[in-house]
Amino acid sequence: MVDVQGTVADGFEPVRDAFAANFTRHGERGAAMVLYREGEKVVDLWGGTKTPDTQTADTQTADNDDESSPEASGGGPEPWTQDTAQVVRSVTKGVAAAVPLLLHQRGQLDLDGRVSTYWPEFKAAGKERVLVRHLLAHRTGVPVLDTPLTPAEAVDGISGPRAVAAQRPVWEPGTDHGYHAQTYSWLLGELVRRVTGRTIGRWIAEEIARPLGLDLWLGLPEEQRGRVGRIASVEALAAPAAHGPRLRPKRSVAEAYRDPESLTRRAFAAITPMPDENDPGYLAAELPASGGVATAEALARFYAALIGPLPSARTARSGGRLFAPATLTMARTEESAGPDRVLVVGTRYGLGYMLHGPACPLLGPGSFGHPGRGGSLAFADPEARIGFAYVTNGMRRGVTADPRAQALVRAVRTCLAAREA
Repeated sequence: MVDVQGTVADGFEPVRDAFAANFTRHGERGAAMVLYREGEKVVDLWGGTKTPDTQTADTQTADNDDESSPEASGGGPEPWTQDTAQVVRSVTKGVAAAVPLLLHQRGQLDLDGRVSTYWPEFKAAGKERVLVRHLLAHRTGVPVLDTPLTPAEAVDGISGPRAVAAQRPVWEPGTDHGYHAQTYSWLLGELVRRVTGRTIGRWIAEEIARPLGLDLWLGLPEEQRGRVGRIASVEALAAPAAHGPRLRPKRSVAEAYRDPESLTRRAFAAITPMPDENDPGYLAAELPASGGVATAEALARFYAALIGPLPSARTARSGGRLFAPATLTMARTEESAGPDRVLVVGTRYGLGYMLHGPACPLLGPGSFGHPGRGGSLAFADPEARIGFAYVTNGMRRGVTADPRAQALVRAVRTCLAAREA
């Protein structure tokens, strides 16, 4: 049994139960979950280990063992603590998406303008009509690269923007959608740099993380490296009969991931070979598609700040609230829906955010946020007035509906319903 640490407000005890059950039912290794409601923290939980044990197969670090880590020296795994941060993969996209929306809110970026207005080189190869909103809604048609980047090229700040600018779309931009799993990094990052003169990681640090007091980084400082949990793969445990059969992907989805020529495989392989996400160089890079590092507290607080003011937030803009009402409406208004050319399943996107639906169940119809491949999830629900975040270092297969995150969402939904009854 894992010793779950932290607190829950009265009425949210089922969330603690669901969090603890993830360790026994779903093979959880180390995780944290935070919930804000009406600007106040009502759930703050953590447990497990921030590093894998010596018997665990770690697909991310098999060839990159850190001899200074406790498990490598035989000292055993380190416990997850309240200030443990974690690489959150595509949860980063939801944080990064706030940047162009806030730039629009401040009159610095036209969401209906052409990307090439700000980035002239981008109009090459038939992309002259791509709008900024197309980029945010995964409608650009550039989810793949004909020549994938190496891990070193992916983080050098030059090769990625150059590659997506030169890439010919695989569908006519604006006519369909497909998840830009990796290329979102260079599309969004370069657009922000052209508009502001700052890297997107610096903009987030100066305009979001520092004013809100968030332990959240796109470009991890070296002095924070010791706080970060190490990603490692975990296998799902066999579910007891009382909890139903294990879910398996539909055949078409599984086939898409196996086929090296599919848009699915090519989109996720835009960086080849897969980078070591525990490597200090990767953690220091600014990849808004997948490279953010954050605590659950920071992500929940971020989403809470998008929809309402927070106590002690060090910002004067909108009374401590990041999104003005019109910006909030744009963020969660459906821009793309239906069969996703990359993920194969039906997906829904607003401007930069995944929306509630069968492929990505959130709290309710008005929820918006982003999952991370492997498990993590963060979102807001303006109607319920909540900011939710779950982060994990135990990576499982799957992109949008991890059973551990979903168990927590269901528990929150039950608690909120009970309070309204």
